[in-house]
Amino acid sequence: MQITHSTVPGNGTLHHIVTRSGHRFAVLVDAAERRHFYVYESAHDDEPSERFVLDPDEADRLAGILHHRSTDDRLTALEKRLQKLTQPA
Repeated sequence: MQITHSTVPGNGTLHHIVTRSGHRFAVLVDAAERRHFYVYESAHDDEPSERFVLDPDEADRLAGILHHRSTDDRLTALEKRLQKLTQPA
């Protein structure tokens, strides 16, 4: 996956993503922390074929789905690593 970032003055940060299979989309994070999604038909299109916006709470819920492990699983793994690092040798 290839990800590039750019600042859009007055609008926020734009993240362009091209997947391994060649699908392209972009996410603009605005000052209100909303995520504006732009989906392109091909990696070479200039205009998105689909657009939608997620509010911050919606983005958080989607992020939870996209993680390959749940937050609880990741937290447990972190706690185990911390415990291992802080145990006397």
